[in-house]
Amino acid sequence: MPNSIYKVIELIGSSEISWDDAAKNAISRASNTLKDLRIAEVVEQDIKIEEGNKFIFRTKLRLSFRYKD
Repeated sequence: MPNSIYKVIELIGSSEISWDDAAKNAISRASNTLKDLRIAEVVEQDIKIEEGNKFIFRTKLRLSFRYKD
């Protein structure tokens, strides 16, 4: 679309299942308040270890959406 403007934000999603699930959680939650989502780019992934045996997968994303006046 000509003359479109997009805003980019960073989000971190988490999941006890996988990095993919963490990314989906972040996008799903963002879609509750942001409209016209465009691109999600994985920036970083890590695992938080709790009490030595519980793993929390975390995915950091750059998410773009169309900016409207």
